[in-house]
Amino acid sequence: MKKHNFYAGPAILPQTVLEQAAKSVHNFADMDLSILEISHRSKQFEAVMDEAARLVHELTGLGDDYAVLFLSGGASSQFFMVPMNLCRDGEKICYVNTGTWASGAIKEARLFGNVEVLASSEDDHFRHIPKGYSIPSDAAYLHLTSNNTIYGSQFHAWPDCPVSLVCDMSSDIFSRRLDFSKFDLIYAGAQKNMGPAGVTLVIVKKSLLGRSGRKLPTMLDYRTHADKGSMYNTPPVFSIYVSMLTMKWIVECGGLEAIEKRNEDKAGMLYTEIDRNSCFTGTVRPEDRSRMNVVFIPVKSEFEKPFLESCRAAGCVGLEGHRSVGGFRASLYNALELSSVEVLVSVMKDFEAKNG
Repeated sequence: MKKHNFYAGPAILPQTVLEQAAKSVHNFADMDLSILEISHRSKQFEAVMDEAARLVHELTGLGDDYAVLFLSGGASSQFFMVPMNLCRDGEKICYVNTGTWASGAIKEARLFGNVEVLASSEDDHFRHIPKGYSIPSDAAYLHLTSNNTIYGSQFHAWPDCPVSLVCDMSSDIFSRRLDFSKFDLIYAGAQKNMGPAGVTLVIVKKSLLGRSGRKLPTMLDYRTHADKGSMYNTPPVFSIYVSMLTMKWIVECGGLEAIEKRNEDKAGMLYTEIDRNSCFTGTVRPEDRSRMNVVFIPVKSEFEKPFLESCRAAGCVGLEGHRSVGGFRASLYNALELSSVEVLVSVMKDFEAKNG
């Protein structure tokens, strides 16, 4: 039976990428060596690194005034690396709290700067994106989390920002068109839309490098990795390689315009069924709903277990909601086909016919 992968991450990857990656595990670039065992200093892997950085620039439309870094440690390590590198001692840094990962970033930032939380949706159980807040012009930066993986909300408009704008795009990177030039630093764990777990993408305006004036540990200083092309130490070779293949797939699909249309179609289909179906209800205000992580709950708690059993019987996996929310979460990352959403919607209709 075909499996329809709705897991929140590590997430579904394109089939053609998986096939090429599998071949390269046995024989990469006709070297008669595995991608897992080649030197990261080989000309073959240097070509991978160069192509990955080039694709980031192509997809974002950003120029050479931005450095592209491929780092280890997951996006959570950026919660402290961002303030360490961008915030001077005692300087004001601003955050908007839209969920678990934004809260984690705020906690780490308090170790390095004077954190001001400009707005929060916590009192609404993170069911909306705050709006209408003022941004102090004397702050080092404003930090946003573009997509709320756990609670299912997403920024669809960006504030006019008088200071540097930093954004955690871990769960919706390269899922839609954006004016990436609005952002001074973007970071994202690869394991949602870009590749497998193990590498974190950082895109940072070069003029910000060294801004904090701090003496930093070598590996925690963005300048180290910018100066060495992310090759100061052995990088996560396989994760970068698969990320490069995935970005090539995005370009071959028609770029971000085509990917955005694909994701709008999937999310629109599922939200339409949630709003129609008498057995389920959405949790997020309609104007702030995520196209990546669709969170919904049963109208009766006793529906939860049998619905998940129906989903598994149809091959739909990964639909359990996060433990802090419950209910269901369907993650509609780039590589998920519309046909998989059609199967899930069919299960929802059948469930209503039996239980509604």
